[in-house]
Amino acid sequence: MNNAPVANSRTFVRSAGRIRSGCFPALYLWSSVLVIFTASCFSNGSRRLWAEESPATVDSIAAATSLSKAFRHAAERATPSVVVVRSEAKPRKPITRRGEQPKGNGDNPFKGTPFEDFFRDGLPDGLNFHGHNAPQMPGRSGVGSGVIVDASGIVLTNNHVVEGADSVSVELPDGRIFKALEIKTDPESDLAVVRLVEAHDLPTATLGDSDKLEIGDWVIAIGTPFELDTTVSAGIISAKGRELDSARRAKFLQTDAAINPGNSGGPLVNLAGEVIGINTAIASSSGGYQGIGFAIPINLARWVSEQLIAKGSVERGFLGVAIGPLNPEMATKLGIKDKKGALVTEVMPDTPAAAAGVQELDVITTFDGKPVDGPRSLQEVVERSTIGKPHALAVLRDGKTVPLTISVKALPSKLPRQTTEDSLPAPLSAKTFYSEEFGLEVSEKGSATEAIYEGFSGVLVDRVDADGVCARAGIGPGVLIRKVGKTPVNSVDEFSKAIEHERAEQGVVLQVRTPRGNSVVLLKSST
Repeated sequence: MNNAPVANSRTFVRSAGRIRSGCFPALYLWSSVLVIFTASCFSNGSRRLWAEESPATVDSIAAATSLSKAFRHAAERATPSVVVVRSEAKPRKPITRRGEQPKGNGDNPFKGTPFEDFFRDGLPDGLNFHGHNAPQMPGRSGVGSGVIVDASGIVLTNNHVVEGADSVSVELPDGRIFKALEIKTDPESDLAVVRLVEAHDLPTATLGDSDKLEIGDWVIAIGTPFELDTTVSAGIISAKGRELDSARRAKFLQTDAAINPGNSGGPLVNLAGEVIGINTAIASSSGGYQGIGFAIPINLARWVSEQLIAKGSVERGFLGVAIGPLNPEMATKLGIKDKKGALVTEVMPDTPAAAAGVQELDVITTFDGKPVDGPRSLQEVVERSTIGKPHALAVLRDGKTVPLTISVKALPSKLPRQTTEDSLPAPLSAKTFYSEEFGLEVSEKGSATEAIYEGFSGVLVDRVDADGVCARAGIGPGVLIRKVGKTPVNSVDEFSKAIEHERAEQGVVLQVRTPRGNSVVLLKSST
């Protein structure tokens, strides 16, 4: 019995020898035996393998296989519409100050600096600062991604992918390349649409509904990271409603799907193959993927792109208020139980909010029946609201809900400009008032700050105690205090009367103004 396998092996070797000599009938015979034997072994082994697995393991493997097929389907459906966006900017000459005379090589641009002595004989040949022969700023090129949203050749991408470009070209997965005929951008949302030259019957993406997304949903990111076109990565929706400084009018989806330089403008896709976001930014200390990426929800991108295509610009609704966040301490002081809403810090004159009766220190809680969680959520719902028609607004005022009706207007192209000086002049008035309770001294407004605070009345903060309540709240010298609570304070005397009965333990609300605009501050001791 033990010699049987050896004999069989020898027989096989010999038959292999006959195969080399050209005995084709033997080849067919022994090949058939080998195939049957191998198939039998693998079949029996596979049955034994699966028989040894638990039903739960078998189900898990089947589920994983099904998920893999879902990823494959999503990628196959979406990738034909994902494009490479290449931008080029020409070299430019540096811009000099108006009236500046060109400097020749005999002039010393470092005169009056510690480097003056090094260039007493002028600059070396070929080096010239701001002269007629000044070197040009080099041209630049960039590569990003985009997604085709219309078969006639309209591509949706990020504004920062095409911003400042002199020429833009788009390459499809099938190798076709089109030049950009027209580019329309919206820097506020970091979105842009590119219309292609002589394009027709292009593959288009299916746009989904980003409002239906939930944290934990599977997604794939498609784009051109590091110029590797049509790269697909997978992850989940990590969070919703993220706010970034790079786009003031967008709330982002957060994902851990790999997004790298070059992915910008490409789609974030659900397992149905529908685009539910436009990949835009990453949070990274290295410049590359570290597990945190951000995408603009497709519902916002659709709304913006439709206006860019139809009108070339985006028209947003406007209430005419400055708003701020509502922190827990401020909410408690104002009697807001659920601590949600947008705090009104300023009502601009001759605006829809002023006409509707909105007041400073109101907390806007709903707009058209939709809850307002904070400033960005209010901004989001207002800017997409129908312009020129009445809308329902609910505010909390003195702890009570006040219903209002407001007619939204279009956001003007230019808002009232605010000064941006880093420091303020010291007040000139000699009359002051010092509050030991809150650790600040104030004086009359005076003419020195009239240009900065034109149109606003109040008293100026002269100084604050380093360890006082005001200092801990972030108030410093030069801030204009407009109101104590809702009481206007147009003079030092009015301020002293308004604040004398207030106590730091209970807290007091100040309405203040800085060169950056209005703000509401709660002064409250930490003990």
